[in-house]
Amino acid sequence: MPTLRRDLTLYGLTMVAIGSCIGSGIFVTPAQIAGHLLSPTPILTVWVLGGLIALTGALTFAELGSMFPEAGGVYVYLKEGYGDFAGFLYGWAYFTVINSGSLAALSIAFAYYISFLIPLGATGQLVLAVGAIVVITVVNVFRVKVAELFTNVFTGLKLLGIAAVILIGLFLGSAGTLTASEAASPGLPEGTALSAFGLALIGVLWSYGGWQHASYLSGEARDAQRTVPRAMILGAMIVTIVYVLTNLSYLFLLPVVEMATSDRVAADAVSRVLPYGGSLIAAIIAISTFGTAMIYMMSAPRIYFAMAGDGVFFAKLAEVHPVYRTPVYAVLAQSVWAVVLLLFWGTFEAVITYVTFTDWIFFTLAAFVVVLFRYTRKEALRPYRTFGYPFTPIVFMTITTLFVLNTLVAKPLESGAGLLLLALGFPVYRYFVGKREGETPSE
Repeated sequence: MPTLRRDLTLYGLTMVAIGSCIGSGIFVTPAQIAGHLLSPTPILTVWVLGGLIALTGALTFAELGSMFPEAGGVYVYLKEGYGDFAGFLYGWAYFTVINSGSLAALSIAFAYYISFLIPLGATGQLVLAVGAIVVITVVNVFRVKVAELFTNVFTGLKLLGIAAVILIGLFLGSAGTLTASEAASPGLPEGTALSAFGLALIGVLWSYGGWQHASYLSGEARDAQRTVPRAMILGAMIVTIVYVLTNLSYLFLLPVVEMATSDRVAADAVSRVLPYGGSLIAAIIAISTFGTAMIYMMSAPRIYFAMAGDGVFFAKLAEVHPVYRTPVYAVLAQSVWAVVLLLFWGTFEAVITYVTFTDWIFFTLAAFVVVLFRYTRKEALRPYRTFGYPFTPIVFMTITTLFVLNTLVAKPLESGAGLLLLALGFPVYRYFVGKREGETPSE
């Protein structure tokens, strides 16, 4: 039976980690965050906090990545730590909520910003969004190395574009704009600061989410026990630096009150000093969202591939194409469901709220597996051990738990929808387990 091809290098995996993070978030969510926090200092603080969360998460997950250098990533960690059902529930949530919602949001954002450059009606945007999913599906079916090439090219372009935004803001903007915003800020009402930070973290963690995607491709990585941990850590560090500098540039160009009301923060900021800045940034965002969607389509189907191989998902999804040696049916299934969500989904903000809420529940559970295995698998091979253990995973789990609880209280509709879909995973799992047990020959 054909097996997955081990083509991915450290550079390619690092580009996956970076490219999965830098998508639409850094260009879209700063307005939402400014609306919650109202002042430059807390805005920059929450982005630094997001980077700390990402880095502590990457340092924690890197130990698991070195212990389990195989396809599946977080799915494998949860299954090994808590049993088959936990792994299945993550894969189920990833298929029905997390990755599908992300692909839908990214495709909509791609079409929206292309329409900024080339005027399209609502129908044209919808057709373009569906077309984007079709294109990335075709690329991922043919060969993962081709998808890696696309990933490297688009991630490189994104970084060049963001570097331009940073340089424009820092050298053509003014620190006086930031100082004036700080002086004019009304501040947060007493007793609301913690909740405001929690709500701002929704957009921040949506923007930072993605460094873990390198772990999903462990089964196709060269020297996975070394390259996967390094890729996640490098990716988290680079993205943190980029995001803080990008937001500093925004604050040098736009007052916070204007940031909070802008649908295109980056475009409006650059337009302050360059006449055609809006079009330039729209092009960067279109490239960024398309490249990120390419990565999501490449990495997530490996989870469904691993689940199907375990007999807890549709068996067809475990099949590898005989020529291209890619999980073709897993890719196609993800594509079809993403298109369904694209046609019937809600607003961008609502999507990222319920996607992020659901995603970070599992991140918290996966981080605890590191602590659990230090007691239950003391002698297990660990080519990489979490730096700063146990402080690092404790910091990560504490912050993410507070975030999940705050979102549950502040955004009950979106978080409730995520919990409902998780609950639907129980009967689905029982169906596949019953089917697998029924097919097992009796002794």
